Amino acid sequence: MKIPRLFVKLFVPTFMGLLFGAMLNLADGIFVGRGVGSDALAAVNIAAPVYMIFGGIALMFGAGVSVVGAIHLSKGNVKAANICITQALTVSLMLTGAVLALVVAFPERVNALFGGSKQLEPYTVDYLRYASAGLIGSAVLLCSLFIIRLDGSPKYAMMTNVVPATLNIFLDWLFVFPLSMGIKGAAAATSISEMVGAAMVALYFMRYTKTVGLYRPKLTSKAVRLTLRNTSYMMKLGFPTFLGETAISCMMIVGNYMFMSRLHEDGVAAFSVACYLFPLVFMFGNAIAQSSLPIISYNHGLGDQRRISQTFRIAVGTAFVCGLATTVAVAWQSEAVMRLFLGNQSGPISIGVSGLPLFALSFVLFSLNVVLTSYFQSLERARQATLFMLLRGYLLVVPAFLLLPQLIGDAGLWLAVPLSELLTLMVILATMVADSVRRRRSVVV
Repeated sequence: MKIPRLFVKLFVPTFMGLLFGAMLNLADGIFVGRGVGSDALAAVNIAAPVYMIFGGIALMFGAGVSVVGAIHLSKGNVKAANICITQALTVSLMLTGAVLALVVAFPERVNALFGGSKQLEPYTVDYLRYASAGLIGSAVLLCSLFIIRLDGSPKYAMMTNVVPATLNIFLDWLFVFPLSMGIKGAAAATSISEMVGAAMVALYFMRYTKTVGLYRPKLTSKAVRLTLRNTSYMMKLGFPTFLGETAISCMMIVGNYMFMSRLHEDGVAAFSVACYLFPLVFMFGNAIAQSSLPIISYNHGLGDQRRISQTFRIAVGTAFVCGLATTVAVAWQSEAVMRLFLGNQSGPISIGVSGLPLFALSFVLFSLNVVLTSYFQSLERARQATLFMLLRGYLLVVPAFLLLPQLIGDAGLWLAVPLSELLTLMVILATMVADSVRRRRSVVV
């Protein structure tokens, strides 16, 4: 199939599925903010990094097995692809279960560790306890989406996001407003929805797979050794995706501390609206990256540089247009966005209206960084991709949050993320220019 048509065929259902997934998060925030209050919304922002970590584990294995599986399929080795898929799902669930046990056992410590105050602790604890049941379902869903698309069923992958998101919006309304369950209701709605998505994934593997599927695991010492070897390589390839997801949690944790120290609970509530928007932006970049990744990896296995280059150009162009449109829209309608989440709560709204347009500058930069990093992953260049994610998610954003407010005041809180994304993009472009120069020199020699 021609690359533009193939990209659209993968991108449209992937985008729609992730859009509904982002709508799930937005609905959660809107119902909590309007139905329970700004403190509850701030508490969800304190708890959110936990879910980013769980999502990062699942996405790491999903992205890794997508690259490895695509290369195996390009060589006609379906059995090897199926073994890798089974190993990725099994090990990711084991890791998720281990982390989940710690969260459920120590929710008060999670609140303190991620920047929450005593005032927010009851909300944070309730949200963590009632939402924890859905984390296993979320892990299954996020990892399996890559596998279902790899199997040639992007529309089914879309529906595994659409159905849970639609259900979550209804249950959010039902539990928060008519049943008056507060933040517990919002958390329970999320858990139920995620488990429904996991059930749809299980149904796909049982009845609808085309080429790939699950392989009966073995418990011999050789099988365990091979599992460790294969999953280590998948983790290496998918680690940049893990960093990309947990980088959002790092941004939220450091931001929570800094906003709490300078602007207190109202500041955290305003920042939480920006954090609720970030998954929406991540959805654009992630949809483009997930659509281009199997195409590039498959043709990388075949050695077809022409189709790789064509896919790359389409992906970068789409990321720029989507990211720029989101930046302009949020900056233009910042007050409307704040009121959508917080109603007429004037304290956090006034903080957000002045800061959200500054924060929105990061959206176009972030979209480009996600897609460019995914390109390096697709070519099995995990070291460079990992470096880029470390820069934007950890090494640059933390100093930016700490230093910019000291230099330019509260505006620095909102500009820390745009600055870290801009500096990362400059490093990525410099790396690509250096690669191009090296290729030209090798051709001349």
